[in-house]
Amino acid sequence: MTIDSQAFDSRAFRNALGCFATGIAVVTTVAPDGEPIGVTVNSFSSVSLDPPLVQFCLGRAAMSFEAFTTAPSFAVNILAEEQAELSNRFSRRDLQERWDGVGVERWDSGVPILTGCLASLECDREHVYDGGDHVIIVGRVRRLSGSEDGKPLLYFRGVYSKLP
Repeated sequence: MTIDSQAFDSRAFRNALGCFATGIAVVTTVAPDGEPIGVTVNSFSSVSLDPPLVQFCLGRAAMSFEAFTTAPSFAVNILAEEQAELSNRFSRRDLQERWDGVGVERWDSGVPILTGCLASLECDREHVYDGGDHVIIVGRVRRLSGSEDGKPLLYFRGVYSKLP
């Protein structure tokens, strides 16, 4: 079924976008007061290999909006299939409760890197672009780690999915 853009509502649009399976990441930074900030995203992708650039989208209504749009650095932590609880935890409204019992290490920038992820990328913020009700944050990867083992946590049609 084809629906003209004048006739569909935001639910139809979200349902169509939900047909695109995505990986899930937790993006982290540090607030000006030193508190760790983290948010679950599924709008993450590579931008360029040379220079090494990645991007994620963040809603303008996010409680962490100011921290991510002003912090000099952030990290992208790509979740493994057994880390759905971390995805849920970092999608909650209570910012501090998210960190209770979470394994973290710190690299050069001091941004929290979640332990046990498939991959982690420490980035310097390069650009923030307008994206409607979101912004697009682009970062230059300065350091990374990755695992040869494990499978990604996926999101498809509004629920978590796994590779067979």
